[in-house]
Amino acid sequence: MNKLKIPENHSGVSKTLRLPENIVDDIQSLANLKNLSFNKVVISLLEFGLNNLDEDDKRKLEKLKN
Repeated sequence: MNKLKIPENHSGVSKTLRLPENIVDDIQSLANLKNLSFNKVVISLLEFGLNNLDEDDKRKLEKLKN
């Protein structure tokens, strides 16, 4: 008989965000279009934003990390 194995949680952190409805609708539409989860699209958008910060903001962020 097969046994149920519950997978370990990934190292993600739960946060609650309050987003404008139009943004949620657009993200959900994009997720549906790409057959991805809402969460995966949000992570991709946030990563893109962080990777494309203004140079001054990048420097300030790096100083905070150190």
